[in-house]
Amino acid sequence: MQATPATWRLLIDAGWEGSKDLKILCGGEALPRELATALANRSSAVWNMYGPTETTVWSTVYPFSSGDGPVPIGRPIANTETYVLDAHLQPLPVGVAGELYIGGDGVARGYRGRPEQTAEKFIPDPFSKEPGARLYKTGDRARYRPDGNIEFLGRLDDQVKIRGFRIELGELEAVLGSHPGVREAVVLVREDVPGDRRLAGYLVAAQKPGPSLNELYGFLRDRLPGHMIPNLVVLDALPLTPNGKVDRRALPAPDQVRPEPEESFEGPRNAVEEVVAGIWSKVLGVDRVSRYDNFFDLGGHSLLAMRVVAGLEEHLGLRINPGELMFQTLGQLAAACEERLQARAS
Repeated sequence: MQATPATWRLLIDAGWEGSKDLKILCGGEALPRELATALANRSSAVWNMYGPTETTVWSTVYPFSSGDGPVPIGRPIANTETYVLDAHLQPLPVGVAGELYIGGDGVARGYRGRPEQTAEKFIPDPFSKEPGARLYKTGDRARYRPDGNIEFLGRLDDQVKIRGFRIELGELEAVLGSHPGVREAVVLVREDVPGDRRLAGYLVAAQKPGPSLNELYGFLRDRLPGHMIPNLVVLDALPLTPNGKVDRRALPAPDQVRPEPEESFEGPRNAVEEVVAGIWSKVLGVDRVSRYDNFFDLGGHSLLAMRVVAGLEEHLGLRINPGELMFQTLGQLAAACEERLQARAS
């Protein structure tokens, strides 16, 4: 079975005990060692897979074994070559970090209708004697280890992966900053809970009072897919380094910000709303949930939505579609659940 690290973690959190007949393939994001160890204890084998879409998905593989430090991404598969190069396309020694390039049969032809980007990312292969051979510039930092395996060290640019989706942080900042009520915006990835990487958007309003969080979330939902919407935090000013740049390390951990002011908070009104609120509170890690809250506005995402689905099935015996969480408030979702319970009883 193949899945992302976040999905495997979701299975473990749900109490999945695994199977000794199962071979686990893990890719799409960096594989933490503690997760790999937990998976190894639940299966016959764990393989860490690496490769961008531009090289036909998987390019290197690594059979996980016990040890310390980061889990390598391994060695190239058959008919694939990998190189760690400097800015002059010169191979780097073992242990020295550079950009990872991929060549071989899996390299795609390029980007359809985008010749400039194709020329930038797909370059002539200086190490091949085959006419027309090319290398793909991954944009990933990596280095060779003494044992011949490759170690992934992160991105060279600001592109990140969240739950398997590639996201350009600069693109999100541009969209958020295009709101007329926003003066400054910064988006980054946080991992305040191990294994749970989330987008956090920090903004400074153009004037006071600034736009409400409800308005900002609605603005983003009209322009971005759900997996690209960050958890928003409004600040009076962005923290700066001594040389005047935004000090991203000083940005506070986003509290689970409620999209409505505190004075408008209204708690659950009946037993079903209480059950739904309890599940949301546990899954999202918040103390209180209003009946007017939206799951995704409170920091939820598609994988956490599956935990809500499992919780509703456990406590109410109802199986809902995860998509129902997207546009409904807690009160609306609870009302829909109550209708189904009454219909089942009749």
